[in-house]
Parts: sequence; C-alpha cells; structure tokens
Amino acid sequence: MKTLNEHMIALGENARIASHSLSALSNELKNKAILSIANQITINKNQILTANQKDYVKAEEKGLNKAALDRLLLDEERVQGIINALESIAELDDPIGEILEEWDRPNGLLIQKVSVPLGVIGIIYESRPNVTADAAALCLKSGNAVILRGGSESFYSNTAIHESIKLGLIKENLNPDMIQIVNTTNREAVDLMLTGLNGAIDILVPRGGRSLVSKIQSDARIPMIGHLEGICHLYVDKSSDIDMAVDIVMNSKMRRTGICGAAETLLIDEKAIQTHLPSILDALKSANCEIRADDQITGLHDGLVLAQEEDWYTEYLDAIISIKTVKSVAEAVSHINHYGSGHTESIISQDKEAINYFFNHLNSAIILNNASTQFADGGEFGMGAEIGIATDKIHARGPVGARQLTSYKYLIHGSGQIRPT
Repeated sequence: MKTLNEHMIALGENARIASHSLSALSNELKNKAILSIANQITINKNQILTANQKDYVKAEEKGLNKAALDRLLLDEERVQGIINALESIAELDDPIGEILEEWDRPNGLLIQKVSVPLGVIGIIYESRPNVTADAAALCLKSGNAVILRGGSESFYSNTAIHESIKLGLIKENLNPDMIQIVNTTNREAVDLMLTGLNGAIDILVPRGGRSLVSKIQSDARIPMIGHLEGICHLYVDKSSDIDMAVDIVMNSKMRRTGICGAAETLLIDEKAIQTHLPSILDALKSANCEIRADDQITGLHDGLVLAQEEDWYTEYLDAIISIKTVKSVAEAVSHINHYGSGHTESIISQDKEAINYFFNHLNSAIILNNASTQFADGGEFGMGAEIGIATDKIHARGPVGARQLTSYKYLIHGSGQIRPT
C-alpha cells in the first residue's frame, strides 16, 4: 500500500512522462481527444448528475452558503454547457508551434520565437465541477499534462467527470496519465503539490476562495498563475443612459452573485444621484439585494445600510453591494486603485474623455465600457473556456485559456555561422 507521499510522487512522474508525448501531438489528434471526452460526458451524463447530487446533499448538510452551493450545482443545462465548452475548445486554433516572431540577423541567422507547452500543470480548485473538464481540455489543447485536485465538496462530481475524461483518452489510444486527478480529500495532497512533486509540476493554477489562494501564494515553492479575489467595480457616469446603467448594474451584481466577475462596489457620479440612482436602487431592492451605501446616499434613501470601511475591501460573493458617491471619474479611479484587487472594472458612460481616463489610469486585468463585469470569462472572450482569471502582471493576465498556458522557445536556423574570436 503506497503512502500519500508515494502516491503523489507517482502522479508527478506519470504526468512528466505523459507530457513528453503530449507536447508533440498533432492538433487533429488533440481535437479528436477533446471531442471524445465530450462524447463520454454526454454518455455518462446521468452518472455525473447523480454524483453531483450526492455532493450537493453533503454540502447542504455541512451548511455551505448559497453562493458555494450555486458553484457546486450541476443540472442538465450546466452539463450541456460543459460539453459545449469542450467543443468550442476543439475548434480553437492550435496554440502550440505558432511562430510568434521571426527575424533575420546580419550574419544570416534566422531566429524564430515559437510557442510551446508549459509542461506539467497542477490545478487546485474548489466547488465548481466544470473546472475538471474545462481545465483538462485546455491543458490538452495546449499540450500540457495536468494534475487536478478539486475541493472535497465536489469530490464525487469531479471523480465522475474524470472517469469520462479517462475513457475519452483511452478511446483515442492516448495515455490517460496526460490528465490525472488526485483521488483523495486529504489536504496533505495539496501541500505536496505545492512542493512541485520532485520537480514534476512546472506551474500551479489555483482557483477558489481567498483562503485557498492565500495558502498557495504563501506556501508554493514553484510559480503560480492566479488571483486572490475579485473586488470588481462599476462606475456610473452622469453621461450614461439611465436604462442601460440599470441593466448593467443588475447583470453585473445579480446574474450570478457567487462568481469572481460579479460586481461588489458601485461608484456613482454625484451628478447622477438624482437622475440615475433611484432607478438603480429600486431594481436592486426588487431583486432582494442588500445595499450598503455611504452617508450621503443613506441620508437620501430609506432601507439602506451604512457602509463601513471594510465594505470597500470586501468580495461579498452574495446579493450584497456597496455604493459610494464620487465627484468625478478621477475620484472613481483613485478609489478603485486603492481598494480594488486588479480583476475587472466597468465604466458606464457616453463621455469619451471619461472613458479614456478610466481605461488609461487603471491597470486591472479587464476593463469594460458599457458592459457587464460578468463578461470577465474565457468563454465570453472566445477562448472556449478558462481555468481562472489571472491578475498577476507577468506571464498571463485576464482569462487563462489554452493560449495562456504556453511558453516559448527560440529556434535558430543557420548555414554554418560561427562566432568570431
């Protein structure tokens, strides 16, 4: 009987071996494998839903909050969404072997910068079972082997989805070790992944709550791609269309409150307080959204909670929004730069100068104009799917899709050149 350490080291060794053949697979074969996985998920849909129901009941018994339960839940529509995402990933251009740049040197050398896989990726995530399939397909498309470690709350769902992944690979005569899953809820498995499994894992991608990502950021001994939290902002400018502002605010906050692209703070131009805010508040109240506002707004409207300093730092992931009055787009930007997490911000405005100021003075990963913050999603970017939103300023930023899971190497073509002494 292997110890946990021996088991995890074996996963790493198997992934490293599998990555060597995976990196050289043709795009055609990678696509066939992804579609084979999608077909197996279709065939095994009922088993996946049964496994998910088992997870969901256990999560309810443990008292998981509404947002966490929503992230965990699978139904017919969401399983079909997983299948659709896989099919979309298969349709993407091959991100591997692309000549990113090339140039000739005076000595006749031709230098090419060519995209390559990262190698072996460790993905540690919570709640969402769809990440199991999305991550598997994105890593396969980008030529990377992957070790998946989902949260204990979605253990049975992840296991059922991975079984379809494994069968899909086997049916295409591919090594199933290309996509492995940690089949234990023991938290020590995460600690072992953070060490890199004796050099087997090249990079980690965390996807989950603040506590998970904070742990990985502080304890990881290898590079990572990820974001700590999504404190996303909306700014309603005085020039904005009122109906548009209401629609965007409602979608940004209430479409799905538990995702990282949900808006948490609304900044409103003081010149829009009388014109825009009443309609926005009415819509939020009708949707049973708790509103925490500054003293200027709470003094004008009944039924609002006075916001505290900590509210501006809070990712609620719930039907709660904080609202603050600002005097200008510059003050809105200053607030976001101080309190934000660098994830996603949106300005609702028809004023080109205000829009340009917002775009040019913020350095968040995703910035929108007149659109919902919930477009912060790889599928909406045309990436098929994503395994997270990166807010780091190196390697990848924004949605992490197949192309973001690549590195590059230099290929140099010569004709006998030697360096002079």
